[in-house]
Amino acid sequence: MPDPGTTAVVIVLPDATPLLDAAWRIDPTLVRPGMPAHVSLLYPFVPRSALTGQDEQRVRSLAAEFPATDLLLTEVVTAPGFVAVTVAELQPIVDAFRTQWPGSRPYGGRFGARPAAHVTVAMGADDPTTAAHVRTAVGGLLPLRARAVAIQLVVLTEEGWQSQFTTPLSRPHGG
Repeated sequence: MPDPGTTAVVIVLPDATPLLDAAWRIDPTLVRPGMPAHVSLLYPFVPRSALTGQDEQRVRSLAAEFPATDLLLTEVVTAPGFVAVTVAELQPIVDAFRTQWPGSRPYGGRFGARPAAHVTVAMGADDPTTAAHVRTAVGGLLPLRARAVAIQLVVLTEEGWQSQFTTPLSRPHGG
């Protein structure tokens, strides 16, 4: 578990909540409390103690460069202890945020230099049987339509993840 004060920039996907619900029904400990279905753009981001108004403005400005997007979630992927659904349509947004903050190592480097855009469904699924059950349950819900409309900056507190602010995806007029 990351330290309180850790921040992340995410695209929340409420329409993907059934995927997390499926994992929760198999084992509630696999789903992070307080964190809705989302795609991480930058995790970890700037620590809360170092976060500036300029960082927040850069997040808002970059979000405004991208339109709201309809998604079709179709593919489950797994790695040891991990089950996710890929979201290739959001990779350009993920790449733009990582380019804007080149010092941020996605997931601390755990998944390489350029991990694919994805919705994490289950973490800590170390038992292969449990992971297989989650994969099967999630796969049975696909394809799933979702819509990406906003970006959130979230911070980990003693009570769990909490939103600091939400900003819309909204390509400027004429863009």
